[in-house]
Amino acid sequence: MDIKGKNVLVIGGAGFIGSHVVDGLLAEDVKSVIVYDNFCRGTRENIEDALKDSRVRVFEIGGDIQQTDILEKAVKESDTVVHLAALWLLQCYEYPRSAFDVNIRGTFNVLEACRNNNIERLVYSSSASVYGDAVELPMSEDHPFNNRTFYGATKIAGEAMCRAFNERYGLPYVGLRYMNVYGARQDYKGTYIAVIMKILDRIDNGLPPIVYGDGSQSYDFIYVSDVADANIKALKSNANDRFYNVGSGISTSIKEVCEMLLELTGSDLKIQYEPAGLTFVTNRIGSTELAEKDLGFRYKTGLKEGLLKLIEWRKNHKFNRSE
Repeated sequence: MDIKGKNVLVIGGAGFIGSHVVDGLLAEDVKSVIVYDNFCRGTRENIEDALKDSRVRVFEIGGDIQQTDILEKAVKESDTVVHLAALWLLQCYEYPRSAFDVNIRGTFNVLEACRNNNIERLVYSSSASVYGDAVELPMSEDHPFNNRTFYGATKIAGEAMCRAFNERYGLPYVGLRYMNVYGARQDYKGTYIAVIMKILDRIDNGLPPIVYGDGSQSYDFIYVSDVADANIKALKSNANDRFYNVGSGISTSIKEVCEMLLELTGSDLKIQYEPAGLTFVTNRIGSTELAEKDLGFRYKTGLKEGLLKLIEWRKNHKFNRSE
């Protein structure tokens, strides 16, 4: 699909991934980018530079996907939609009712508004959480849904609703299943910060980084700007009614990540191993073949390069961090 001259609505556009999608869209010849965000997790700081471009604006009336009349008005002003708004894994674990309201009902609201306004294309953010622990590696898009979390359940429901809207109403969409996303603008304060940020916090404070279990849990890490690129390629592709893994296809253990962070920060601290705590999955690496074939997407940022970018970004944002 040609997005030249299009009005693109980015739902969750002030968030970690969403703000990078906004940045990526500005490198395209789009007419406008509308950021729809309730700023629950997203921040105005994330889109501060993007807002200097006259094509970008925050939707003035509101940005909550549970407010259907406001959402409807935002979608009405758009040609295409990128839907990233969701409660995150640990929030869903602690607040399952809110997980249902935001991730399931909210996604239905987005799909309904897209149908009502004849949206040309929707890109829906799913997650590799739908797979749960790997039954086989690498996980292809045909891997069984082995999820046992509320978050993964909401994403499975979202995927099923996308398919149903496509079947019933012909709504064109592409879904993306993200592996472990990291990078600049990642949450660095609050209850739900990611493991890489927690390790860096410990190193910053001269404390040994903690690894739970033996650190052999292995994941597929993908830098956030590469994820943004996948969204834009999905928006521009001819693919329809399909879901795609977005990852590097490379397995890296938590122990290896921790050792890499110690090396990159020049720390001589030793890893502190603790008994395994709450762990949702222990092994998840995605196949990248289908995304390469259909979307032309392949990751560009290696893990060491991405971690260096993240460390540099953190240095420039320490003044904002809560103790």
